[in-house]
Amino acid sequence: MKPVLLALSFLSEEHRAQMAQAFEVLYAPDAAQAAAAIAQHGSRVRVVLTIGATGLSPAQIDALPALTLICVLGAGYENVAVQHAKARGIVVATGAGTNDDCVADHTWGLLIAAQRRILPLDKATRAGIWRTALPLPPNVSHKRLGIIGLGTIGKKIAQRALGFEIEVGYHNRSARTDVPYRYFADVAALAAWADFLVIATPGGAGTQHLVNAEVLKALGPRGVVVNIARGSVIDTAALAAALREGRIAAAGLDVYESEPAPPAELLDLDNVVLTPHVAGWSPEAVQNSVDRFMENARRHLAGEVPVSPL
Repeated sequence: MKPVLLALSFLSEEHRAQMAQAFEVLYAPDAAQAAAAIAQHGSRVRVVLTIGATGLSPAQIDALPALTLICVLGAGYENVAVQHAKARGIVVATGAGTNDDCVADHTWGLLIAAQRRILPLDKATRAGIWRTALPLPPNVSHKRLGIIGLGTIGKKIAQRALGFEIEVGYHNRSARTDVPYRYFADVAALAAWADFLVIATPGGAGTQHLVNAEVLKALGPRGVVVNIARGSVIDTAALAAALREGRIAAAGLDVYESEPAPPAELLDLDNVVLTPHVAGWSPEAVQNSVDRFMENARRHLAGEVPVSPL
């Protein structure tokens, strides 16, 4: 008998087939399907696969008496009831490190597009407008980059900044001893110093609206903010007001508070670049995440420690 896997996030047919080699897969990628699967099969579920935004609640965990392993695709786990799970002896593991390069690449795509006004320039070009009738987009190189959250992804973003001869500063809960970048204990102080502010911190209650009106004011009228972390970290209403009133120059967002619906407050602005939470998605990155899950699960079911446990 194969162990039963409850998969609560989107998976391609190919990846479901890969998992079916080792598991009986219950595929429930939305809330209604998840509730039905738990009601009908909860007593048999041994492993749950989810994502940080979907998570797994205490009530769901309590409805799965045979559960021994929770895995998330990617690094985020903000909506997983980790302590509740651990109190029951359930192992929790992540996909940390599987999509870092993809997220860092996408961050720079958003930043360059926002700073160099790539989307408005594309639109103008298609309308037959020549460069002499357009405002000059500013440089990316030789600026200051502030990173909120210098974890593995934040460090990858910083590494890429060096190629642009950019000075890097960062905010963490505490200073790191393994990087040469300037540490800021206060987010507003980091924003005041920076030309570009990149959000790479975990989501959850502890970072809710960490980037607010005060921080955006500190970033200033030539500043650009990029968010590839979680939509909850930026106060969307404050961001929309700052962009409309010219208190910051531009933004690049892969995540937003209204997900999966687009951020209505920002849709008519040409100084915002939006993508639908795909910074960590590429064929390579998603396959890496699935492979990590399979290896985490294989080790756990064999009585071994997973590759990336919490």
